[in-house]
Amino acid sequence: MTTRRKFLFLTVTAMAAPYIARGQTVALNNVISGLPQLHSLQIQRGDEVIFVKTQQGAGLDRPANIKSCSKSIVALLLGTAIDRQEIPSVDATLREVAPQLLPANATPGTESITMEDLVTLRAGLERTSGSNYGEWISSPNWVADVLTRPMVAEPGQQMLYSTGSTHVLGAALTEAAGQSLLTLTRERLGIPLGIEIPAWTRDPQGYYLGGNEMAITPKSMLKIAVLLRDRGAFAERQIIPESWVSESTKPYGRSAFSGLDYGYGWFLTPSGYALARGYGGQILAAHTDRNLAVAITSDPTRPARSGGYFGELVRLLDGPILNAT
Repeated sequence: MTTRRKFLFLTVTAMAAPYIARGQTVALNNVISGLPQLHSLQIQRGDEVIFVKTQQGAGLDRPANIKSCSKSIVALLLGTAIDRQEIPSVDATLREVAPQLLPANATPGTESITMEDLVTLRAGLERTSGSNYGEWISSPNWVADVLTRPMVAEPGQQMLYSTGSTHVLGAALTEAAGQSLLTLTRERLGIPLGIEIPAWTRDPQGYYLGGNEMAITPKSMLKIAVLLRDRGAFAERQIIPESWVSESTKPYGRSAFSGLDYGYGWFLTPSGYALARGYGGQILAAHTDRNLAVAITSDPTRPARSGGYFGELVRLLDGPILNAT
């Protein structure tokens, strides 16, 4: 007797068959079946979606929490703000862009932190991610909490993975553009890509969280991966400046956790992917040289460490996915 799940599996396999050889499809499915955290996988080559698999979660048309993939989206919005001259350049300092964000007791040197320092996670301030995250989001002023933390590195030198850095960047974008991060995301990405951007978490001062908790559908995730793959263009329209995408995919730092290089909000793999990475195993992946875009959703409540599930996803990207294309 054919179950509904088996029927859907067979249907997806049949749809993918013209684009992926049978043996490669089997290899992909064999790997996916051994990844119980995985919710969905979509692969697009050129204009064709060549593989789709959902095995858990709410499907492809309902919002999924993309967690820290939000950081990569905020990075794209910085590119639009510079292109529109709302922010002079990546070298503009926090004092120049949004002096109202600096608390009276700000840590000395924070006023000189640049937009590039923030988007590359090299602000130098003590991290608000990891064990510090709960304390940070429990504070009465998230921006002020970040900017009063001690300097633990010289700004612009060491990558320190910290959601607080991207949150300050998002608040600076809000002040510079005169619009909320939600409005900016909807107008500059949502409308041109034809995707919906639901409202998400805001801090006590009303700034949308610039680096976590955004939720969009897996299909929307794939569109953003295509946008990056195609150097900021989508449906023959340049949405993000090509020069910004080029700069975004250059290494400026390296993660102490994964060992991957980091650009303007995107992780860079040795095999040529630019990755947005979110807690639990949420991934947007673009490989321009192979004309490839990938979107992965996973259980957002379980960790995905570089030595564990995230490492398995990278091996999936580097192995069966590249081999299937």
